Amino acid sequence: MFEQPVKTTIRKLGNSRGVLIPKPILAQVGLEEGEAEMTVEGDAIVLRRARQATRADWAQACKTLGASGGDALVWPEFGNADDEDLAW
Repeated sequence: MFEQPVKTTIRKLGNSRGVLIPKPILAQVGLEEGEAEMTVEGDAIVLRRARQATRADWAQACKTLGASGGDALVWPEFGNADDEDLAW
């Protein structure tokens, strides 16, 4: 566990700048691969695991639910006496 600050060098990467983050630090916070979110909080640059988009897995979950037959009505169909006169 890294509890003390670790010094690193800011390097030129094209028109940007970058730093090398030691693998153990990335592993400690679960950022070993994939996307991350970067924000500025006060005078600090904060790097966090990217949040999963809202409803990101819903499409696949719905397909799985439909394929398993788990999307059947929970309540039996019922209507009002005058529903037969309605045009849908």
